[in-house]
Amino acid sequence: MEAMINLILQFGDLNKQQIDFLLSKVEMLEFKKDDYLSEAGKVPRYVAFVLEGVFRFCYYNNKGEEVTNYFVEEGNFVVDNEKFESQIAASEYVQAVTDCKVLVFNKKDWDEISNTIVGWEMMKANMVKKCLTLAMERRSPLVSEDATTRYLSFIEAFPKLINRIPLSYVASYLGITQQSLSRIRRNIR
Repeated sequence: MEAMINLILQFGDLNKQQIDFLLSKVEMLEFKKDDYLSEAGKVPRYVAFVLEGVFRFCYYNNKGEEVTNYFVEEGNFVVDNEKFESQIAASEYVQAVTDCKVLVFNKKDWDEISNTIVGWEMMKANMVKKCLTLAMERRSPLVSEDATTRYLSFIEAFPKLINRIPLSYVASYLGITQQSLSRIRRNIR
């Protein structure tokens, strides 16, 4: 819980009473590998802070192929934010890539925090902005670089993930086949 509070405090100040209130609204959940935190076609139920494990955002393209869009690891919030806030059905999945332990807030409690803690909306907006900026920084090179450079960029962006997640997810994220990824990995060793 300390890691979550430390992250939140990067975006504004909270006193002890506000922190205690925040912590009173959180629940710990565990997800097994391949479980869904959020599913396409369903309204996301939680904002989660990842204590242990890795999640991925994925969807199915118009050819029915699974595409990994993003990864979220320990020390970060994971949520389909726009759909959660609007309480509308998600268009992608948020899936546990490993066994995961998370702290979650449901929508009612998340809204209660916003209505109780002065300045929370601004802190929340700044957290979302930072997450979106980071996602863009990690995704934008994937559009213009060759596959080897994209793989090296992936290792730089997610240094702790390469040995924790299936290579099929990495290949999907990079927009290449698993065979191409294996060839690239062989060539750079």
